[in-house]
Amino acid sequence: MTFKTMVRKEKEQKSSFVEKDSAIVDGIDISGHWNKMYQPREVMNYDVTPLEDLRALPGAESIGNCYQCAQCIGVCPIDNVGDYGPRKIYRKLQLGMDLLESADLWQCTTCMNCLRVCPKEVNMIDIMPAAREKAILDGKEVPAELQEMFQNCAEYGNPMGESPRKRARWAKKADVEVKDLSKNPEPVDVLWFVGDYYAYHGRGNDAAQAMARVLTKLGVNFGTLGAEERCDGDSQRLAGEKGLYEMLAEHNIEKFNSLEFKKMVVSGPHAYNAIKNEYPKMGGTYDVDHYTQFLSAMMDKLKPLMTKEFAKKVTFHDPCYLGRHNGEYEAPRTLLNAIPGIQFSEMFRNKEQGYCCGGGGGGMWLDGFMADNINERLSENRVKEAIAVGAEVLAVCCPYEVSRFEDAVKSTGNEGKLEVLDIIEIIDRCIEE
Repeated sequence: MTFKTMVRKEKEQKSSFVEKDSAIVDGIDISGHWNKMYQPREVMNYDVTPLEDLRALPGAESIGNCYQCAQCIGVCPIDNVGDYGPRKIYRKLQLGMDLLESADLWQCTTCMNCLRVCPKEVNMIDIMPAAREKAILDGKEVPAELQEMFQNCAEYGNPMGESPRKRARWAKKADVEVKDLSKNPEPVDVLWFVGDYYAYHGRGNDAAQAMARVLTKLGVNFGTLGAEERCDGDSQRLAGEKGLYEMLAEHNIEKFNSLEFKKMVVSGPHAYNAIKNEYPKMGGTYDVDHYTQFLSAMMDKLKPLMTKEFAKKVTFHDPCYLGRHNGEYEAPRTLLNAIPGIQFSEMFRNKEQGYCCGGGGGGMWLDGFMADNINERLSENRVKEAIAVGAEVLAVCCPYEVSRFEDAVKSTGNEGKLEVLDIIEIIDRCIEE
């Protein structure tokens, strides 16, 4: 029986109630203004077509599973700084809200914390991309920042709108050889998927150069796609641009398949998620590691190289797409705990319960939009937590997060108190030149 049928039958069976001044049941007087029999105030007069239409979308069916227990609300990072969550969205849908026309459509970061606690498995990681894709195809309003990112990726293959010819420039200052397999497609042991922010962002360049030096010190035979690399497409898919994701993925898969390598190492959790879980659906199956996984497996070689101390108080932020989405919590901590002189401590929200930085699900390009819908950026909330545990350094292992957290350090007035470093940068500092 559909929800609409239930509504109709409820209306057909509705009785008329007469308000009385007193009510005696089994000899007990239960009179009172709080229990007088008014006409029912059910929510049956609302148009629930948007709810049924959403449930009909492939991937969004589980929205109908919600029974409003509200466990998701307590763990939703957006609700922590605003008014959001799957249960609240479901209730609005019951009351006639069209999600495709609502700002709620774009706020979800697909962090997966709600699904972790949901007893009915309402899966916003599938629901939101499906709804966003429908909104885009139907010509609904898309935040301008997101549209610009889509356009840049379509034209240039990266969210920044930078020329592909500049993608490998960072390597010139790495002080080690970085094989560009687009120019010389020789066999390598490791194909390193560098990623957009490592390749183009100034602070990302620092981490990319550190990675190249560490891999060289370890004697790894590695190479990159150079100018032929394109954005992994995971964030575009999650933001609803499935066609753009497929275009980017097809390009990368074609380039991967033209090369000879044993393992792929990626810099970012989103690239890891895409290449590990999504690319096989398009014919691209590879042995892929996030860089923390690859390096932690080489600890017997790496640890003796780290002879310089890093005597600072360090805490670590779990990326949602490495942790909750792919179950990797230990590899980054293995690396951090091996650093000589480090004083490592966890933030209050860590591992499975880790807080989101706000960059997932397209959120990396929605800061202006989100400012109109929340009280505080998620990255600012997280920086305050790092300060609260006495950290001098906030360690990360996602290319999005260095820039996000450095901005948050400034906006929260903690400049000079907290340094944001990629784990690979810390490792590089500990290795003698």
